Amino acid sequence: MRPSLIVHGGAWDIPDEAVPACGAGCRDALAAGWSILSRGGSALDAAEAAIVVLEDAPVFDAGYGSHLNMDGRVECDAIVMNGETLRAGAVAGLQRVRNPIRLARAVLEQCPHMMLVAEGAERFAKSVGIALCEPEELVSDAEREAWRVCSQDKHAAAHHRGHEQGTVGAVALDAKGNLFAATSTGGTCCKLPGRVGDSPLIGCGCYADSTAGGVSCTGYGEAIMKIVMAKTAVDLLRPGGAAFCVSDSSRDPKSAARSCEADTAMHVAREAVHLLARRTHATGGLILLDCTGNPGFAFNTPRMAYGYVAADGSLFTAV
Repeated sequence: MRPSLIVHGGAWDIPDEAVPACGAGCRDALAAGWSILSRGGSALDAAEAAIVVLEDAPVFDAGYGSHLNMDGRVECDAIVMNGETLRAGAVAGLQRVRNPIRLARAVLEQCPHMMLVAEGAERFAKSVGIALCEPEELVSDAEREAWRVCSQDKHAAAHHRGHEQGTVGAVALDAKGNLFAATSTGGTCCKLPGRVGDSPLIGCGCYADSTAGGVSCTGYGEAIMKIVMAKTAVDLLRPGGAAFCVSDSSRDPKSAARSCEADTAMHVAREAVHLLARRTHATGGLILLDCTGNPGFAFNTPRMAYGYVAADGSLFTAV
């Protein structure tokens, strides 16, 4: 099977001055993940590597540079899901873990549970050898200033780089057919302490099923949870789940089938975002791979940072 990888850095009103950094971050994430997949490595390693790059880039709302809650502290969430076993590892409310996706993977592989939160999650991190950092090490200067202005001015959107968005995600398929999806976020600016959005919730911000596909979502979490958007999109990828493609009978049948599959991935992504807008009147976006590696993406925000590896192995990014 041909490996495949797609990533996102959040769907929101990305300002012009942030476009280069968002694009570069997605390209670096793709390069990190693809260097693993192209050498026969695992989809889990590739998804983790891509997310770590995005968590370390302060332009995104994940890991270092995450939005601050009402108390001026970072609280991070993350999830990774195995499409073969349907098992996930999720963490939420982290204040002292530099790369939450690494802890989510540890939960996936080494914990009897599928989700740990806050102090309990950080205690588990120590038990499996993941070092804790000081909370201040996750706070960027830009986020501290944004929080200061927002907290004094009724959370005015003009003072911040996207209140509800900036979440990061990746979906990877390796040569053995293993499919993994992952999502990581710092949540919303000035959120109530303890708030958990869609990102670490199985079926909401992330879902993977090797028989259909994998999805990572971004956007207004409370709305995404209402329609269980990641699981909804995966179900649309199943045979008969979405009758979108119309093949051209004049083409070679095999070529037409491949085109139909690729078209379906894109149409499913758009249909899921249309459902989000229609039923919740909210904004967001998603990326996906179907079970054969065809990429799809859609958003109803002014911009979304994303990228994928094209069929020829080249890296494509856009904002």
